Amino acid sequence: MTDNDPNSTPGTRHPRTGFDLAEADRLLKTTKQVRRRLDLSRAVPHDEILECIDVASHAPMGGNLERNRWMIIEDPATKQEIAERYVAVGAPYLDGHSQATQDQRAERVIESGKFLIEHLADVPALVLALRLDRPPPAEALGATAAYYGSVLPGVWSFQLAARARGLGSAWTTFHLEHEADVADVLGIPPTVTQVCLLPVAYYTGDTFSPAPRRPAREVTYLNRWKQPVEPPGDAT
Repeated sequence: MTDNDPNSTPGTRHPRTGFDLAEADRLLKTTKQVRRRLDLSRAVPHDEILECIDVASHAPMGGNLERNRWMIIEDPATKQEIAERYVAVGAPYLDGHSQATQDQRAERVIESGKFLIEHLADVPALVLALRLDRPPPAEALGATAAYYGSVLPGVWSFQLAARARGLGSAWTTFHLEHEADVADVLGIPPTVTQVCLLPVAYYTGDTFSPAPRRPAREVTYLNRWKQPVEPPGDAT
């Protein structure tokens, strides 16, 4: 699928790297959580997913140890078993947040999440990101950051590669409340950690638009907490 994005301005190449900055930034700004726009009627070839995993394998990882693993789940009965665990956690969670919010933007996100809960088993492919060992104790902040810091960049790279190929995905973790059950369904050893579950499908429609975000200067500090980064020419 080719994006028909009127905001696309190819040809803005960085003089040092040669990257087309406009296209690179468009990919980064429009890779989103895709739920409602997942095309549930169209199969995703294994080769497309494997290409994304090849890209993901080049993401930074601690010691270049390559302890990350992936699983593609497309068997209908297996997807249904995972979906049942997902619904058991996700439905009450989203219902509770829906009752608590009066923000229209947040409500749209919740409704999108509910759609995925209802249709997770119908998504053509579920991609499970895994790591070969178990995480450190939660109180070991540095070790925990290092542990997940070796796998999460790869997941994001997968999602970027998928977006570039016309595939949508969404980071999900509801099923992890039943990690042991899901591991049993999939034959995953107890020494292996499930990190997240990505529903993957071609997306419907032509393209995505960047979401509204606060400017960098509003969320960035210089040297000390709450000390702003001064605009050019304002430094004394």
